[in-house]
Amino acid sequence: MAHEIIALIAQYGLLLVFFNVLAEQAGVPVPAVPTMIVAGALAANHRLPVAAVVLAAVLACLLSDLAWYWAGRRFGSGVMRTLCRISLSPDSCVKQSELRFQRWRGRVLLVAKFVPGLSTVAPPLVGAMGLRMPTFLLLDGLGSLLWAGLAVGLGYAFAAQIDVVLAALASAGTLAFELLLVLLALYIAAKWWQRRRLLLALRMARITVDELNESIAAGQTPIVVDVRSQAARLLDTRIIPGALLADLDSVDQVLVGIPPDRELVIYCSCPNEVSAAKAAQLLMAIGYQRVRPLQGGLDAWDSAGYAIERLPSESAADGDDGLHMTA
Repeated sequence: MAHEIIALIAQYGLLLVFFNVLAEQAGVPVPAVPTMIVAGALAANHRLPVAAVVLAAVLACLLSDLAWYWAGRRFGSGVMRTLCRISLSPDSCVKQSELRFQRWRGRVLLVAKFVPGLSTVAPPLVGAMGLRMPTFLLLDGLGSLLWAGLAVGLGYAFAAQIDVVLAALASAGTLAFELLLVLLALYIAAKWWQRRRLLLALRMARITVDELNESIAAGQTPIVVDVRSQAARLLDTRIIPGALLADLDSVDQVLVGIPPDRELVIYCSCPNEVSAAKAAQLLMAIGYQRVRPLQGGLDAWDSAGYAIERLPSESAADGDDGLHMTA
């Protein structure tokens, strides 16, 4: 089986590279770097044209990323929440991307392909933030070229060593191919179990949106805290009226001076209220006694028809980064 796979790469290398990269960039957990490295080794042996291999990978990146970019432009924060729900790493897939976007803005596309989980999330994120199409194509194209060029270049440079590995795989026959499939299945299972453990660890009593509204109407005035990132609030300017703005790194500082017996309600817009639950755990660890995440978060509050305020519109780009962003 392994021998046949290697023969297929040699015969249909360009198509295989194209569809493998396209699938990976679309979010399917099928790593494309090994395929590009093998294709680079075959190119060194004049069995594939090296420039065409890189071009096929870059084209696949641009097609997939452009689809995600338009989804971000069209559906905004909705597509980000969908990505986070289907991700094997729900706590970090969007959160870490938002933090990197805050630091690098559109330039995040230059390095997105090298960061696990960021590659699929970055295009819809910059699309939702309003990065202009020409700038997106330039930065995404450069980032894709760097990523594909490095992988193919490694295969080209170490072709002799890779030939040895390919020969060993071919001689091992079906067993080697089955082993690779088992390793891929184990990786996916490990990520699923990591997700499951995270959600179990963050199980705690929630407060429903109806209970929060009744508490506010009764004059109990719980302190409501929005723990979304700055980038998330740029994507979605809705807030619950009177909410304090914080994030996971500053929530304890925002609440300095608040008595530890005050009721705190923490909300976010992530699946399973992951960020809100983490913030609640942090606050309880430093002495706050009545802390609960809001079940369903901001979306549940808005869907119930309760009052919503909007934050003032802000520019999504720094004035000196040279990347013009429009809504």
